Amino acid sequence: MARLHVMQRSEAQAVMDSLHEALSRRLAVSSLAPCPVEFTAAYVNMCATQSCGKCTPCRVGLRALSDLLNDVLENRADEHTLDLIERTARTIYLSADCAIGYEAGDMALTAIRGFRDDFEHHVQKHACGFTQSQLVPCVSGCPAGVDIPGYISLVEASRYTDAVRLIRKDNPLPLVCGYVCEHPCEMNCRRGMVDDPMNIRGLKRYAVDHMETDYRPNMAEKTGKRVAVVGGGPAGLSCAYYLSVMGHDVTIYEARHKLGGMLRYGIPNYRLPHERLDAEIQWILDCGIQVKCDTKVEDLAALRKDYDAVYLAIGAHLDRKLGLPGEDSVGVLSAVEMLRALGDEVRPDFSHERVCVIGGGNVAMDVARSAIRLGAKKVTIVYRRRVADMTAQDEEIAGAKAEGCELLELHAPIAIESQDGYVTGLRVQRQIIGGLSRGRFAPRQADAPEEVIPCERVVVAIGQAIESGPFEEQGVPCKRGRIEVGEDSAVPGMEGVFSGGDCQSGPATVIRAVNAGKVAAGNIDNYLGFNHQVALDVDLPPVQFKGKTSCARCEMTLREAEDRKRDFDLIENGLTEEEAHQEASRCLRCDHFGFGAFRGGRIEQW
Repeated sequence: MARLHVMQRSEAQAVMDSLHEALSRRLAVSSLAPCPVEFTAAYVNMCATQSCGKCTPCRVGLRALSDLLNDVLENRADEHTLDLIERTARTIYLSADCAIGYEAGDMALTAIRGFRDDFEHHVQKHACGFTQSQLVPCVSGCPAGVDIPGYISLVEASRYTDAVRLIRKDNPLPLVCGYVCEHPCEMNCRRGMVDDPMNIRGLKRYAVDHMETDYRPNMAEKTGKRVAVVGGGPAGLSCAYYLSVMGHDVTIYEARHKLGGMLRYGIPNYRLPHERLDAEIQWILDCGIQVKCDTKVEDLAALRKDYDAVYLAIGAHLDRKLGLPGEDSVGVLSAVEMLRALGDEVRPDFSHERVCVIGGGNVAMDVARSAIRLGAKKVTIVYRRRVADMTAQDEEIAGAKAEGCELLELHAPIAIESQDGYVTGLRVQRQIIGGLSRGRFAPRQADAPEEVIPCERVVVAIGQAIESGPFEEQGVPCKRGRIEVGEDSAVPGMEGVFSGGDCQSGPATVIRAVNAGKVAAGNIDNYLGFNHQVALDVDLPPVQFKGKTSCARCEMTLREAEDRKRDFDLIENGLTEEEAHQEASRCLRCDHFGFGAFRGGRIEQW
């Protein structure tokens, strides 16, 4: 007999690992539809199977909690049962010996308190009262409500122009979103239960890059109504497009030299080529939209007299200060200032400079990668939390590292060192990560001495602010620097004035700004006394069941790091024809199978 044995992975372990992976994929899909009561019961049952059985709260308590939840689902419960569920969950949370028990109790307690109305509906009506999503998961996950299964089917059928037409029913900027959208729709893709979520953004980009012919949208008859849109970013452009399609005369007022807002002055050319952006904007303007660039709106009341309605979409173009000693030194600039210069095709020279970038979002990654392209000798991204806590997308972080940027996590800036008024370094304090605060793990000062990172330039990338002051002085209601609006995007107390986008929501994503413009256009149209419909004008291919063959996701590739970091040319390669068709064929067509035809019908017009 051997004294010890080499641990080997048994067949049973391999099967269990595959089951764990399948469970992980199913949970990662983040389904928007399940009943909270059923979901909580399933979760508690799963936790009960993980119990080691050594403590009574976990071994007995979770089984008792499971039985109580089943009583609710099987119509055997009353109000007393709900109180007992809450007390049982709280007892497990407070008395279980280990995380297996008390985390399960905590989650059940969160559910019974957060979804009390749904539990009560089960008790009183013996049915689920949860208002389930009326759309398939990817469409529910898209802020603009784009018909994703529809345009994927058109890509599969090689009808790329029709795919773009379908996208533009809800999103007039398909090219922009094909290149830079954060694709929240993919988080909900049910294909992730099988293998990997669909590459929805990649298919959108393929469609816009391979349109067979150009086309023009169907335009309604002229109404004689005039609308002013203040701001030419994604929200303003979207609102202007739909109002123009509805027959209204639209004029965009833009304070800067060119339209695009943060699409131009916040996203570098290597992610969104300006010539492609210009082409998409011009396509929108060709719908009959007038433009006045280099025109800052100073008098809202005078503008309102000249137009039947006004839409404020001024964005968030002011920088935020850290308030650090030495922040006024020569060599300190904001990310907004730097990206604005790049948007105007002005490229500062960072040759032989060491650059520190403060921040952990996509903007911080953009300025760090741009600094590399501007000739910086070394770029260090300084972040007070962990890399895992960064709000930047994973691919942006990986891209920055591949191009030579150093990521210095858990270091909080405390001062900017200078000599004779010029930056010489960034003083930082080491941090140690702590507990949750406002949904994120918060750092605290570590027991370590301060350090100085030598550098000649510091770029502050901690977010943008809104230039709401001038409008607030004219009576526009604002709260914490953001314009306040009603659910119809109307500004309270100001007849005919609407607002949306970053100036109303705070800095957000492109697709959310597009949605803001779309919503405002529909409500402005109603305010002007009309009810124009933007409708689906393409025939979709018939749905075919293709089976359940597993197939991995096709990813878009990047130019080699050493090559791409030397210029501002586009870094991402689109899908090939073979990849696009294979990827489109992976769609499970949830709009037909499993969810019915959008649970009540495809949204053909809005």
